[in-house]
Parts: sequence; C-alpha cells; structure tokens
Amino acid sequence: MTDGVRIRAAVPGDAGAVARMLAALADELGYAGRFASTEATIATYGHGERPLFATFIAEAETPVGFALSFPHFSTMRALPGVYVQDLWTAPEVRGQGLGAALLAEVAEVAARDWNAAYMALSVHAHNAAANRFYAGLGFGEVPDERAMVLDGPGFAALADPRRFIP
Repeated sequence: MTDGVRIRAAVPGDAGAVARMLAALADELGYAGRFASTEATIATYGHGERPLFATFIAEAETPVGFALSFPHFSTMRALPGVYVQDLWTAPEVRGQGLGAALLAEVAEVAARDWNAAYMALSVHAHNAAANRFYAGLGFGEVPDERAMVLDGPGFAALADPRRFIP
C-alpha cells in the first residue's frame, strides 16, 4: 500500500472532502451532470441522527481515497453482509493497493460490528479498469440477478401511503 497513507473512519468534519471525492468519481465516470451529493447531504445522511452509511477515508496529508458502505442482508444466504456503494482512489495513488486496503477495512469492520459474511457491490459496465480490479480480488457477477432502480415520480408514487386507497 502507499507509504504514509492511513485509513480511518470518517467524522462529520470530513463531509466536504467526501463530497469532493464523490464529485471526482462522478466526473471520471462521465456522470458529473447527474451528480447531486453535497457536503450537507453527506453530513445529514452519513453523520446525522440516524446515519445511513459509513465512510472510510484514506489520507496522507490530504484525503486520497474513500469507501462508502452500509449494512446489507441476503435472504438467499440467510446472512448479513455489507454493500459498498462507492470506492475511489486518487489517480496518483492507483495501482498501489489502496483500493483493496479500503475494501479490507470495510470488510473487517462489518464482520466485527454486525457479523457480515459477504460484500456486495455494483460496478459500472463501461469501467473496464474497475471490472478488472474487482475480478482480481475475486468478485464475480451474479448471473441470474440484474440491478434495477425505481426513482423519481415512480418511487414517489410507490411511497405514497394513499396508493392503495380505492
């Protein structure tokens, strides 16, 4: 791993750095126009009254990477796990084991804190480098599953408590 880099749990004061790294990830993936996270949303949802995710930061003198994750449960496995939503390292530290070290930290904490027995994540199909990285760590596709999303008006309609009122 990169000399002089340490990995630690993010604290509320890191929300701005996490938002900047997320913006860099979105830009690299070509999703800058769709990116909406801000320092305020990271602080609210990651460090608020009921945190919805945890973030680990890799830093030297400044942050150079992060992993953002949350608890996951598989009824098929009948086991708790951890879902990695985002993983990013700065271009200048790539290829030095930092991404794997961040994932290892997530796995260690999840296994210790809620007995996680697996890690799940999605990888952008067009991101060949990420696909190679995860495959090299032993991740594999789930051939009979497909990631799906319901958002915007569809989600609002489904979440409306009046949806089943005749």
